[in-house]
Amino acid sequence: MPLAPGTSHTSDFAGRSWSEAWTEGRDTPGDCILPSMAPPPPPPDPQFVLRGAQSAVHALHFCGGAQGQGQPLLLSGQGRDLRVHVWDLAEGRNAIVDSVCLESVGFCRGSILACGPQRWMLAMPGKGGDEVQILEMPSKTSVCSLKLEAEARPGMPMCLQLWQADSSPLPLLLAGYEDGSVALWDVSARKVCSRVACHEEPVMGLDFDSQKARGVSGSAEKALAVWSLDEQRALQVHRTHQLTNPGVADVRIRPDRRLLATAGWDHRIRVFHWRTMKPLAVLAFHSAAVHCLAFATDGLLAAGSGDQRISVWSLYPRM
Repeated sequence: MPLAPGTSHTSDFAGRSWSEAWTEGRDTPGDCILPSMAPPPPPPDPQFVLRGAQSAVHALHFCGGAQGQGQPLLLSGQGRDLRVHVWDLAEGRNAIVDSVCLESVGFCRGSILACGPQRWMLAMPGKGGDEVQILEMPSKTSVCSLKLEAEARPGMPMCLQLWQADSSPLPLLLAGYEDGSVALWDVSARKVCSRVACHEEPVMGLDFDSQKARGVSGSAEKALAVWSLDEQRALQVHRTHQLTNPGVADVRIRPDRRLLATAGWDHRIRVFHWRTMKPLAVLAFHSAAVHCLAFATDGLLAAGSGDQRISVWSLYPRM
């Protein structure tokens, strides 16, 4: 399969060169790469590069468009003022229309779940840094605070994801913790359904495929953890995938559930086939750590980096 524009023709997965990986994939007896064959072309540039940021980019999110519902909003936080700010994009003004006060300072990323055209839930760090607070927005009504038992010693929550099962209207929350564990919370019952140790280092990013009941997480170590959720809501690590270099800041599954992308501390974006975890490409554009990723509904991938740039890529559109 030829690579689409914006993907790399080189790979450092498992120490293999591109030619070694290509030869390994051929299944016709006697096939080989001739010494005279020209080397693969260098990787092309991304489709777009946004350079307006004045500091490192730590969060990205696509919203609105033809598929969007309700009023387009932009949320940003947390700043030094301990607030999450809300802007109304429909009005086109730069004035803050609302703010939510935070009760702690930390590194945890929040999560949003739409509950209707004008209602949504916001999960964010709670009091003391070891809790997760969930609010109903825009009323700011407190839904609950979630905290593991003291003897569990999970540390701070590092990343959050609200979601809804297709078979239930009740919201669920996946939380990655400082001790390397991932927990599933029943928000309505305010209890933890399951918790599993995925990493030896803090969980930096996670994503979940609700159709396949399968998730993935990354941490400061050199491995991705792929885990599953059974009908009894029990989490179980399915496999681990070793990486070349340590440090995964974010992981994202494409909306069509065909690709997985990871943001690396080594300045690289790595792309995998989500079902098989087969490495597909390495995107080597940024000059600093890649902090965050976001897929648009049409498959475009945006990456934010410490080099203050946002790159936009088109990856395997016909896959």
